[in-house]
Amino acid sequence: MNIETSHDLIERILTKWTGRIGEDYPGYKGHVYRMFNFCLALRPCTEEDRTKLAIAACFHDIGLWSDQTVDYISPSIAHAAQYLSDTGREAWVEEIALMIDMHHKVRAYTDGRYPLVELFRKGDLVDFSLGLFRFGIPRDYIRDVKAHIPNHGFHTFLIKTGSSWFLKHPFSPAPFMRW
Repeated sequence: MNIETSHDLIERILTKWTGRIGEDYPGYKGHVYRMFNFCLALRPCTEEDRTKLAIAACFHDIGLWSDQTVDYISPSIAHAAQYLSDTGREAWVEEIALMIDMHHKVRAYTDGRYPLVELFRKGDLVDFSLGLFRFGIPRDYIRDVKAHIPNHGFHTFLIKTGSSWFLKHPFSPAPFMRW
């Protein structure tokens, strides 16, 4: 399996967010690329699927920085929808919105209309869990992706950001979680 460390569309989208994301940019960019690779490792994808995955990957957590909130799903969806509208891809809004909305769903996403939603959820979970959840992806491939695309403190950022929510709301699930 190949490891994609550069993708024109991902680069074009993320470059516009460099200033907004600031010092967390290398970590987020790495997360986007790792999860993109993990999605592609889970099953063969058409060129259209790859484009949808790339767009969703770029925007799925962007609300953390655009709105500076742990309740980042809605702003992330809004930014993705705006991008899709600006690029003439309005027909993809529903599917990509679901990919973003359900990427932290605890259980599998089972609506068969949009199989990329579950693929995206799994790809994100492989990276988020540092490879603890693999969904059949070989350990060696996960290790190689992590070696080629460094973390740059992304998981440390997530712990710091998430812990602020949990300290304030110890008995409430995080707003980005879906059951």
